[in-house]
Amino acid sequence: MRNALATQLQARHQLKNHPGHSWLDDIRRELDQRARDDIATARSRVHIKGKPASDGQTIAELSFGFWRFLLAKKYATTLWPDLAGAFPHAPNRSRATIEKPIKSLHDFRNRLAHHEPVWNKPLTARQHEIHTVLDAIDPALRAWVTKNCRISALLQGCVFLRPYP
Repeated sequence: MRNALATQLQARHQLKNHPGHSWLDDIRRELDQRARDDIATARSRVHIKGKPASDGQTIAELSFGFWRFLLAKKYATTLWPDLAGAFPHAPNRSRATIEKPIKSLHDFRNRLAHHEPVWNKPLTARQHEIHTVLDAIDPALRAWVTKNCRISALLQGCVFLRPYP
């Protein structure tokens, strides 16, 4: 998702004829302050790690939350028309179609990051959301992940997910 969105943002930036600048520079001030702060923080982390100050390194340092919030309603008329291209296989071009599963996955990831129990959460629904997003980006990607991922087998083996007798 990150790479698909970054590619769309770069293409959008090039169409707007901003040579010598990256979309990360946000010279048109299209991103909100939080997003600009996230980019500054990511660039700082790249510097602290002694890595080359490239867009690729900065993009790698941006959090899942950064990308999730680019899909928020506030960008519906500005960024979304171009960001929709990151999901060429989505059933429609509605922002909400993509935002809903990504928002849910972001919330779930935050629960995991805070070491909250998730065994009693609808884990198969989260897996379905992952598949939905992957399908929207590239069905071949979803097929590859499905083939190589052990999550389905783990979920089927979980006693707590089986109905009680």
